[in-house]
Amino acid sequence: MVSSHYEKITAADGGVFDAFCAVPEAGPAPGVLIFQEIFGINDNIRGLAERLAAAGYLALAPDMFWRIEPRFERKDESGMADGMERGGQLDLDLAGADITSTFAHLRAMPGCNGRVGGVGFCLGGTLAYLFAATSRVDGHGPTAVVSYYGSGIKGMLGLAERIECPILFHYGDRDPFITGEDIDAVERAVAGRQDATVLHYDAGHAFSNWDAPSLYDETSARVAWDRTIEFFDEHLRS
Repeated sequence: MVSSHYEKITAADGGVFDAFCAVPEAGPAPGVLIFQEIFGINDNIRGLAERLAAAGYLALAPDMFWRIEPRFERKDESGMADGMERGGQLDLDLAGADITSTFAHLRAMPGCNGRVGGVGFCLGGTLAYLFAATSRVDGHGPTAVVSYYGSGIKGMLGLAERIECPILFHYGDRDPFITGEDIDAVERAVAGRQDATVLHYDAGHAFSNWDAPSLYDETSARVAWDRTIEFFDEHLRS
């Protein structure tokens, strides 16, 4: 049976922040960091963490807005403006340091076998890409990373050459925030890599978020999630 609780993560520059943790029935298990949308660690992210745990992964979702508003949480389109405001205040250098602190914490947990992947959605899709490119603990980077519709990646394409693990991108072809040209640029940045895959869906932005009815696309979400679990099974369990 899956259980859940909050972990306390110590930041590199001082301070402590929360991370929602979902624990699989059997362990030690591979770990997966899950990165939030602009809505914070809400029912959608907690639910996805629990689904990861049900699939046999130790899931940890850090509160990436803790420096702005600890435990900030919204759930649907009504919280879009609040979430965009917090997202605009996020310092990506500090966020990267907090991701690495969470990565180190997860690797050290008794329930983790040392192999760690990452998955993120929207803002979290950008953070997952940042995780893949920049986070290293004792010389180890993540083992596999999945990015869902990260709109900020287009400004970080120079980091692609620093990614050392398999990476999977999910994009909706009807996303009003990420143009076809943006997706093409990502594909060019990882072209020639056998361990990088960009997948397209007939969907809009945030199609995986079941807590935002006007954005959610059940069919695309199910297919993308199944592919995500297959990707983790291939790379985190081998």
